[in-house]
Amino acid sequence: MDRPNYITPDGYARLRREYEELFGVERPRLVETISWAAGNGDRSENGDYIYGRKRLREIDRTLNRLSRKMKAAKVVDPAAQADRSRIFFGATVTIADENDNQRTLTIVGDDEADAGAGLIGWNAPLARALRGAGVGDVRRIDLPVGAKDYEVMAILYPAAN
Repeated sequence: MDRPNYITPDGYARLRREYEELFGVERPRLVETISWAAGNGDRSENGDYIYGRKRLREIDRTLNRLSRKMKAAKVVDPAAQADRSRIFFGATVTIADENDNQRTLTIVGDDEADAGAGLIGWNAPLARALRGAGVGDVRRIDLPVGAKDYEVMAILYPAAN
């Protein structure tokens, strides 16, 4: 990766929990099932064995992906942001379009983005356009349906612990 993979402490903890659940609980249980199924004889028509091996490969791919993400992650705590007057990583931002339709979104790491929940990835076009903006600034975002202007109405950061 040529650019840092920023992630919030909560996002990193979620990746870690998923990894530990797969590695420590689901994978050992599946290995046990595969061993039991293999002991039942003919493996070519043994559904438990065939499905178990397939699922084990899926888990191993997921573990590999999670491991790479955690290794490349640069954990940034938004609560420690010194300049809270501008939009940086971890900011919760309220923006309004030309029709005064307001949206509130939080700029998070790309691995924890969920647009439906208002979590926008750091490298998403909207987040890139808003970076460094302050309250009252208007930013133009090129969308597939055309360019749209958004005004920054509010910027919030989590409270420092």
